[in-house]
Amino acid sequence: MFNIAYPFAAIIGQDRLKRALILNAVNPAVGGVLIRGEKGTAKSTAVRALAAVLPRIKVVKGCPYACDPDQPWNLCPYCRHHLDRLPSAVRRVRVVTLPLNATEDRVAGGIDFSRAVKTGRRIFQPGLLAQAHRGILYVDEVNLLDDHLVDIILDAAASGRNLVEREGISYIHPCQFILVGTMNPEEGELRPQLLDRFGLCVEIVAEADIGQRAALMQLREAYDTDPQGFSQRFQPENDKIANEIQAACQLLPNVSFPPHLRTLVSEICIENHVAGHRADLVIEQAARALAALLKHHEVTVDDIREVASLALVHRQRHLAPPPPPPEPDHDHQPRPDHQPEQNLESNESPRPDQPESQAGSRNPEPEEISPDDQAALDRPAQDQHRRENAVEQIFAVGETFKVKKIASPRDRIRRRGSGRRSRTRIAQKQGRYVKSTTVLNTGDIALDATLRAAAPYQRQRTSGNGLAVVLKPEDLREKIREKRIGNFLLFLVDASGSMGARGRMTASKGAIMSLLLDAYQKRDRIAMVSFRHQEAVVNLPPTASIELAAHLLQEMPVGGRTPLSAGLAKTYELIRNYLLRECAGRPIVIIITDGKANVALGQEKPKAEALALAGRLSRDERLHCLVVDTESRGLVQFGLARELAAALQAEYFRIEDLKADTLVNIVKENVK
Repeated sequence: MFNIAYPFAAIIGQDRLKRALILNAVNPAVGGVLIRGEKGTAKSTAVRALAAVLPRIKVVKGCPYACDPDQPWNLCPYCRHHLDRLPSAVRRVRVVTLPLNATEDRVAGGIDFSRAVKTGRRIFQPGLLAQAHRGILYVDEVNLLDDHLVDIILDAAASGRNLVEREGISYIHPCQFILVGTMNPEEGELRPQLLDRFGLCVEIVAEADIGQRAALMQLREAYDTDPQGFSQRFQPENDKIANEIQAACQLLPNVSFPPHLRTLVSEICIENHVAGHRADLVIEQAARALAALLKHHEVTVDDIREVASLALVHRQRHLAPPPPPPEPDHDHQPRPDHQPEQNLESNESPRPDQPESQAGSRNPEPEEISPDDQAALDRPAQDQHRRENAVEQIFAVGETFKVKKIASPRDRIRRRGSGRRSRTRIAQKQGRYVKSTTVLNTGDIALDATLRAAAPYQRQRTSGNGLAVVLKPEDLREKIREKRIGNFLLFLVDASGSMGARGRMTASKGAIMSLLLDAYQKRDRIAMVSFRHQEAVVNLPPTASIELAAHLLQEMPVGGRTPLSAGLAKTYELIRNYLLRECAGRPIVIIITDGKANVALGQEKPKAEALALAGRLSRDERLHCLVVDTESRGLVQFGLARELAAALQAEYFRIEDLKADTLVNIVKENVK
């Protein structure tokens, strides 16, 4: 009873999703479908329900690859050697679900260890790609899957073959399936080159109509109460869909594509600034499938326009508008109302209750300055006192952007965990097998390396138990695996009054929010420390809640002096406590500041004390630090944040350097 899938015909709404799935069922050459949408929108339900409406297929009985006995040119190696006896059977199409923690061996296949030891021969053990042949390969949360596994799957989907060459074996078998991936864009995007490999893409959202939502609740309750009865209730509609798909599959070879419509397809792709030619091919195949589904013998313009939106939504590029024309040069034109510019060293933004003469934005005429105002401007101590007692301000979060790749350097320490940021050796039976070792810790035996170590001694070893290969403890080798895991990101934020000048804090909050979004997508843990007035405070202890961090960031006040030393000391305290719990951890400290310091913890000068503390932090090799300089560009720059980065031995960025799509970053990454 529990294996009865929710009927495809009972899914309310999501017409574009159902149409995309059916088009792939009619013509697998479309290339699969990527379903992007928020959680709880019937993505998985629709995929599993599709199998029930697909036509039954004829397979070779007992074949792990579900070979078609009527296609002798497309058989697996086993079936090709037994053409004289190929018993057949009829069964439903399978939906093979790929788990996120699957290994490369589990996906593509590998050596059958137990049979290799018993027989002394390398025998191929089929993987999930073999099971998915002539069926549906369903990858839930495909954006969270390791990139190398995505590459294997997409290569097999494009070529229709799965080629395995490793551990001393070379094996190829047919691998044709409908690829369906689902993802929540909030959890990170696929790389553009992988995104392009999906034929169609559907953006889905929750149903907005109240009546439809109420009907959905009623249908789901009926299904949970009696799955079998509910399925029988919608069986006639499911059968109707199944008959339409079967009829379309039979008509598809006879559907023609008029040559003049290929020009239309090319024009549509060019108008949407599509890279490459895959979109053109996908639109043609999808249009043929739609025409067959509508019982047309020739593709029409309407068919092309309907499928084009599905094929282009994830491929179209929005080019930046042309730059505005340069402003006319007014340098040589007289300005009667000209006044001296603002002092470039001023870091204060004007307050609403502050006279313009004290705001520092302009220097008024001498006769307009009172003796008291002039005295205040000439007394730095009084001006500093005014800063300390300034009214705190809360700045909006600036524009967010996609940040460039930030990761800890690789080492040889084995770790546990999951995520998508830094590549590391893993102490679990997950990840990619990269090499072998004689150190035995995990029990993850590398059979290929073990057999190679034992091979030279087989003539001297005898076995009375019938084994073809005799192994000894000194022959054993273990696999060393690698995968990506998340990091611990600690944000140290300068919230002093100087950050309020010239929009610094607005831009800084935008950069921090961008980094927080990146941390969410990479499955990082985060913490946040801010410093202002006389102290540093922990705004957010280590947590995985990015939403809480974003809320605190929005409400973070700015004002007062700059106790940079206190911020560095609090950072070290938090990192030390984290490393006591996570000995193999690799925290990343991101410091957002202009580098100024005017409050010390002891008797030293504030700047010297801060640089000394930074030097001590740099001695801990487990730390990876980044300094984001918020100082505004201008004729006069102090470069204090750069000095801080040098003392920390940290990477140095300006806010604009964090953006992943800048030309400078692209060049740097290519040079490396």
